[in-house]
Amino acid sequence: MCRLAMKTASKPFSPFSVLEAMEAMQEGYDGSGLGLLLRGLEFAEYKYNAKDPILSGIAHSEAALARLNKIMIEAGFELKYDHEFDVKRQMIEAKDRFKYILRVYKQSATWASLSAEEVENRLMLTRLALRKDGEAHGQDLTVFSLWPDVAMIKEVGWPLGVGQALGLDSGRITSRICMAQGRQNTNYGINLYACHPFFIQGVATMTNGENTAFIPIKDWLSGRGFPGYIGYQSDSEVFAHILHYVTKQLKLPLETYKHVITPLKNEELAAHPQGDFLRGLRDACRRLIIDGPNAVIGTLPDETSMLVMDAKKMRPATVGGKPGEWAIASEMCGVDAMIPDRDRSKDFQPMREHTVIIPPDRQELQIWSQFDHLPIHQAA
Repeated sequence: MCRLAMKTASKPFSPFSVLEAMEAMQEGYDGSGLGLLLRGLEFAEYKYNAKDPILSGIAHSEAALARLNKIMIEAGFELKYDHEFDVKRQMIEAKDRFKYILRVYKQSATWASLSAEEVENRLMLTRLALRKDGEAHGQDLTVFSLWPDVAMIKEVGWPLGVGQALGLDSGRITSRICMAQGRQNTNYGINLYACHPFFIQGVATMTNGENTAFIPIKDWLSGRGFPGYIGYQSDSEVFAHILHYVTKQLKLPLETYKHVITPLKNEELAAHPQGDFLRGLRDACRRLIIDGPNAVIGTLPDETSMLVMDAKKMRPATVGGKPGEWAIASEMCGVDAMIPDRDRSKDFQPMREHTVIIPPDRQELQIWSQFDHLPIHQAA
């Protein structure tokens, strides 16, 4: 199994504190990799404007970095800040890491007249162009994200060791959200694109479990004609794309996600006040029904966080915290490590029908059930 840890707080904190929580759960995974996603960023050496896109990835050679620079310039991006990691290369297992990329850009001035949706699409297409360029040159350029207020770090190795190797214990980078997953993909060959969390247009998820319905879901998503539904080096990447499809394309509320991936049974839908709508949604999105066991943690662009589990409940997850500070982890000791001074009696482990939502104000947990009324006009 993998181990997951996520912390969300009103006050920015060091991602290294989440890696220490991963260390508390070390018996549950093999330490073969680390993936981090940070939102609500602050840099000690740069005053960041959260509207500026951040590019995250790895240039594996000087030539790859030169091509990246050329592509970004030609796309009209202006480099504003280039974060230099305090890399201890003797601690990095891989030896082809020419430069870890975490760069803030000012987007092209020609985009000023575009709608928010058009800007989001162009950011995605630029990221995909960079990824395609790296793949065309023997995977010498790896790009995880290009998005405002999001940074991603992925590397092979033990999470705490990777954090120390990249200087994440220095406090030079802090964030209001940190998602962390420990273990590289094990169903296929090791590939940094297969390392959780997965990200698409502001939507991110990470998963503990397996998805034997992966192939039909992948094929259905790939057939939508949406450029971002590609990759799938991991069977868990579809969870991020389904969340994107539900919230960004269908424009349905977050609570609907659970109805898509694990719909209610016919007899339960018959008794639901919005059963007709939910039955139609289930039929339209039937190919997106997952097969677990899975625990899925996700975050949205507005810093909403969520946790869902499938009916099998064979991959644990616990949420706990206090107003202004919450944590989700695969094990209770992980939550203990991130927020030790909480009221443990209020910790919550979701059942098969629950979606746990932590709103952007972070004042309290929202525990929503599939048997509750959906906040949606179409279903009223």
